[in-house]
Amino acid sequence: MKWLKIILPATLAVGIVVGFTARGTLLKKEDNCAFIERREGLCKHVNPLLECDIAQDVLTNQELRPFKEKIETYLNSCMDKRWASSVSVYFRDMDDGLSFSIGDTEKFVPASLRKLPLMIALLKTADKGGGNNLLDRSVKFDLARDYNADQNVKPSQTLCPGHEYSVRELIRRMIVYSDNNAFTLLTKVVDPGEFDKVYRTLRIQNPRVRTDDDFLSVQTYASFLRVLYNATYLGKDSSEWALETLSRSEFKSGIVEGVPPKVEVAHKFGEHSDSREGTVQLHDCGIVYYPGRPYLLCVMSKGAKFEFLDDVIVEVSRRVFAEVDKQQREKKNGEH
Repeated sequence: MKWLKIILPATLAVGIVVGFTARGTLLKKEDNCAFIERREGLCKHVNPLLECDIAQDVLTNQELRPFKEKIETYLNSCMDKRWASSVSVYFRDMDDGLSFSIGDTEKFVPASLRKLPLMIALLKTADKGGGNNLLDRSVKFDLARDYNADQNVKPSQTLCPGHEYSVRELIRRMIVYSDNNAFTLLTKVVDPGEFDKVYRTLRIQNPRVRTDDDFLSVQTYASFLRVLYNATYLGKDSSEWALETLSRSEFKSGIVEGVPPKVEVAHKFGEHSDSREGTVQLHDCGIVYYPGRPYLLCVMSKGAKFEFLDDVIVEVSRRVFAEVDKQQREKKNGEH
């Protein structure tokens, strides 16, 4: 049985494991017009949002449909082959707001994806202080247990017991190596009020007050990456540093493996194992810096084996990049 069938552009079709929602522009169209974002200009990783205005000649849902359907067709085949039991995808053009989502009603365990909002909360506190006092503070690694022990993808570099590290260095290790020990130490440093505010400001449910583990959707998580790219929550320098750090992640599978080696990706992955259900989850969300057209891609998946889920994420990334590349080449050819 196929898990998805589209009948009308405005129809929300929900299958056994995945649903679908499409958005053609950043905001709702009014009288056949659309809104476009005005930006300061890309500064390596960030492109500060200045304003939104009425725009003409933007892509529509109808023009987006072939792109979206190619990804749906591939995911259908994954379900048929039982490579995954649930997959959600969110795509967004970072500069014009064009987006679509597949399975955005599905909920997943965030796992290591929680490290990104923790980083944002810490950097926001540092921004408010007007200096690096918090980021330069030393923290001693004195945890009673190793929180990396149960990870499937273990960090290549780990903290040394008894050593002291600056908060900035712990953030870097938490993101680049996905170090759970660094994450645990930083949860003891962050201001709980500032951490809660990150979720509250973005209107996202706070994991600290959740009773169930599966609560995160692809579209929800994409908000964290968007506020960094737009430099609308943190200052420009902090947003730039955050995305630069994300671009240095040592996890080179997933989205990264699906794009050419020279294309930069600022991303965070997460993994989770449930021994009771006999299932695993693997997620990867990031900004792909395609030259002249950066885009956000978030893929969350659930199934029986990490290897299968990783293959699915790699292939989704490859197909999305190929489509973006095709569109850009056609656009350039049409201009000549």
